Amino acid sequence: MKIEYKKVTLTLVLALISLVSAAQSWVVDIDEAKQIATESDRKILLVFQGSDWCAPCIKLDKEVWSTEFFQNYAEEHFVLLQADFPRKKANKLPGAQQEKNNALAEKYNSQGFFPLVVVMDNSGKVLGETGYKKMPVEDYTKLLSSF
Repeated sequence: MKIEYKKVTLTLVLALISLVSAAQSWVVDIDEAKQIATESDRKILLVFQGSDWCAPCIKLDKEVWSTEFFQNYAEEHFVLLQADFPRKKANKLPGAQQEKNNALAEKYNSQGFFPLVVVMDNSGKVLGETGYKKMPVEDYTKLLSSF
């Protein structure tokens, strides 16, 4: 019985690891994003969001970022860079990360729009900006790629 339990547990762990590693993860450092973008010849997609208070940000995550379609497309075309500004005490970012996000906002989001989606080249030059738009994920992805 112990052996069966170990086999099932191991199988589940390996399946979860493969699912997690298949999806591209968001980076939270601009220098890391630039390096990956240069090495992989991809654009940087910088997203300013308020993950625990901004309704359009939450919709954008659910309707675009979390979809299989977008994740598959992004894997080949974008380095995903996230600048989150949560408000709830329980979601507070570490001080160093908050400073990095503040620096990104100062440079790329001085007007404080949320959500703000910025498409950049691998050096950080802005190619285009948008926000939340109620449209199919395929159309939103085309919009991002047009920059």
